[in-house]
Amino acid sequence: MIDYRQRERNKLKWTRGFLSSFLITLTIVYAFYFIPVPYYIYKPGTAEAIKPMVRVASGDEEEKGAFMLTTVTMGRSSIFSYLTAKLSPNTEIRKKEEVLRGSSEKEYSTRQEYVMLDSQSSAIQAAYKQAGITYKIDSQGVLVMQTMEGYPADGILQPGDKIVKVGSKTIVKHEDILNELKERKAGESIEVTVTRGKTEKKVAVTLQDLNVVDKEKGRTGTAAGTDTSVPRIGFGISTAELLEIAPEQGDKKVTIDAGEIGGPSAGLLFSLEIYNQLTPGDLSKGYRIAGTGTIDAKGTVCSIGGIRQKIVAADREKADIFFAPVDRKKGECSLAADVPNASDAADQAGKIGTKMKVVPVATLDDAVRYLAGLQPKT
Repeated sequence: MIDYRQRERNKLKWTRGFLSSFLITLTIVYAFYFIPVPYYIYKPGTAEAIKPMVRVASGDEEEKGAFMLTTVTMGRSSIFSYLTAKLSPNTEIRKKEEVLRGSSEKEYSTRQEYVMLDSQSSAIQAAYKQAGITYKIDSQGVLVMQTMEGYPADGILQPGDKIVKVGSKTIVKHEDILNELKERKAGESIEVTVTRGKTEKKVAVTLQDLNVVDKEKGRTGTAAGTDTSVPRIGFGISTAELLEIAPEQGDKKVTIDAGEIGGPSAGLLFSLEIYNQLTPGDLSKGYRIAGTGTIDAKGTVCSIGGIRQKIVAADREKADIFFAPVDRKKGECSLAADVPNASDAADQAGKIGTKMKVVPVATLDDAVRYLAGLQPKT
């Protein structure tokens, strides 16, 4: 005699066991591939020609070779990508707190966008100086870089907001904000006009004495060197000025559109491309020239991160030359530790067996002189 009820019970038990196992497996797979862990992974990015990004009003556009900026691809890590990165010779893993340095991801992104703009300003100045072109610097607005948690602007202003007006005062530079607030009082509401993305917004911020808020939050050193008995009325934000570099010769005006590329490390290569367009002849001489390095207005080239990944990216695009910042010691370029960029670049080039020549440079002038001394590529 067949016990159908027992068979149904066994079938139901098997089904429940299967579904439980399936759901557990699905959860493990999801966690393995999709739940982020507190690490960022750096991989070789791209090597992109800069000429389409740069325009000099009446520049010499002759360029048989190419100047190429190099990038690193950065992304949050899952368990799977972390383990994969551990096995890859061309990736770097960094802790989240080392990357963000106490800021939010939005604040980090805004900072990267701003330092790219700032590096472009420095690159233009360095190229103008190298070419002997006089210029002036004009402020073009103020950008919100960070809002402090628990302070007046928290949750009202956002990183990336461009401050257009405070009250009725048009804001061009940071001092404009300070001047508008110095006669205001704690508890007073003030209208702030910002550009957020492509939209202009008006928001109200209730001002507070930042000395009082600092004390409540247990923050020390914020007002170091100042008289804390004097009210410090403000928003509780950090800002940065947007600058325009204007040459005295209008036909030497430089414009740059780098799209969504962020960070300061393309400064040297921007300067080389700008200098090439400002001056007669072809500085590239037919070579594909990649590289990296921050640059200041005087033309000093300083250290960057991810140089091993950038060597790989440049080699993929068949670069002939790679300019790398010279090895720098702690204290140089405001570095907190030694950074052997040129040594690391040469070591990585050897590991991947590239024919690309790594050239250490300390200044824009070093790079210009090196290229000037080359014979045209045949």
